[in-house]
Amino acid sequence: MNQIDQKNEDFTEDLFHGIKVLDFSWVGVGPITTKYFADLGGEVIRIESVTRPDVLRGAPPFKDGVPGINRSQFGANWNTSKKGLGMNLALQESRDLVLKLIEEWKPDIIAESFTPRVMKSWKLDYKSISGLHPEIIYFSTCQMGQTGPQSSYAGFGQLAGSLAGFYSLTGWPDRDPAGPYGAYSDFLNPPIAFGAIIAALMYRNRTGMGQHIDLSQFEGATHFLAPHIMKYNDDGTVFSRIGNEEYESIPHDIYPAKDELRKMVGLGESWIAISVQTDSQWESLALIIGLEDDLRLKNIEGRKEYKSIIDSAITEWCSNRGAQEIMIFLQNAGIPAGAVQSQSDLWNDPQLEHMKYFCWLYHPEVGPMPYDGQQFQLSETPSKLRAPQAMIGEHNEEILRNYLKLNRQQIGDLFERGVLENSM
Repeated sequence: MNQIDQKNEDFTEDLFHGIKVLDFSWVGVGPITTKYFADLGGEVIRIESVTRPDVLRGAPPFKDGVPGINRSQFGANWNTSKKGLGMNLALQESRDLVLKLIEEWKPDIIAESFTPRVMKSWKLDYKSISGLHPEIIYFSTCQMGQTGPQSSYAGFGQLAGSLAGFYSLTGWPDRDPAGPYGAYSDFLNPPIAFGAIIAALMYRNRTGMGQHIDLSQFEGATHFLAPHIMKYNDDGTVFSRIGNEEYESIPHDIYPAKDELRKMVGLGESWIAISVQTDSQWESLALIIGLEDDLRLKNIEGRKEYKSIIDSAITEWCSNRGAQEIMIFLQNAGIPAGAVQSQSDLWNDPQLEHMKYFCWLYHPEVGPMPYDGQQFQLSETPSKLRAPQAMIGEHNEEILRNYLKLNRQQIGDLFERGVLENSM
C-alpha cells in the first residue's frame, strides 16, 4: 500500500507546479482532464455539492460494498490529487464567494461540463469571468458544444457514442446494435481536452491572453469515425456491423481457449484475440495450425472466402492451450495476438505490474483504496497520485483561510447559512 504524505514531499519541480485549476466539472471528461493537471503537480480545487453531488459519487462499486457519498471507487478513480471545496451553488451567496475566490486566487484554468445555460445563469460563464480575469483559460465540455441548434441537449458518454455513429458499427449483422463498452466519449475526449488546454497555455505564454475552449464530446467522438465518413463521401459506402471481423485482416477474431483458474471467480472461460494483417504473418500462423499447404489461403481474397476453414483450424489448435500461453507463443512467432483479459486478469498482468500501474491510497473514511495509475510516463517530471479523492468540502477551511483570509468564525457562519457544505 502506498499512502501519500504530502507534508513530506516537495512538488516544486513538478511539471504543472504553480498552475491553478478551479474545477466545476462532473462525471468523466472534465474530471479526468483536470486529474492530469493534479497528478502532474498542479493545484486543482474541485467545487462540489452535497445537496446535488456528482452522479459518480453514487455509482458502484463501493468500498466494502457499503454505499456512501465518499465510498464510490468509480468516481474516486477520476479525482485523485485534488482539493475539495463544498458549496451550494444554487445560492447567490455561494456564487459571490466563488467570484471572490477567482479574484483573489486567480486560477489559470476553469473547467466546467454543464450545458451552456448553467454557468451563464450563474454569471460564472466565460464572458463574465474573462471580464474580471482576461488571462483565464476557460474549458467547457458538454455533449453537444456551446453553440448550435442542439447545444442545449444534455447527455452522457453512451449518447455521444451513439450520435457519433459507432453504435451502427459495433455488434453483429444479425443482431441489434451493441455499442462500445461504457461511456465511450468520456474515455476518449480527455486526451483531446488536455492537449487543447496545453495549447491555450502556450498561447497565453506568448500573448498574455486566455481564451475559451469549447469541447463538444459529440464532435470529439465523431473524429474517430473520420475514415468511414470520408469513404461515404467518396463513393457512398456505408460500413455496417461485422462482429469481430475487420475488412483488411483475415483472420481477425476472438477464439475460445482452454478454461483457466482465476482468483475469486474460480474456473472460467478463456479467449484469445488473433489478428493477421500481412501475408508473412499468415504464413507463420498457417504453419502453426496446419494450413501451410492449402493454396486457397495464400492471399487475403482466398482467406476471406474460406474463413470458416481458418476459424475451425484455429479453434481446434487453441482448445487445449490457455490464452496467456497462446499469446506468448504467437507473439514470439511474429503474429499479433492478445489474451482477452478480465478484471481479475488485469490485477495479475505482468506488464502492468512492471509499470507499477495500480496504486493504493489511504482515504480518511474508508481506508486503503485501489486506483488506476498513469497512462503515460514522463522521464524528467513523472506524475503520481498525490492524494485520494477529497471528501466534499474536505479542504474548505484551508482554501478559505489561505486564499480569502476568512477566519474560523466567518467560515462557521457560512456553514450555518448553507453556503458551504461537506460530506465528512
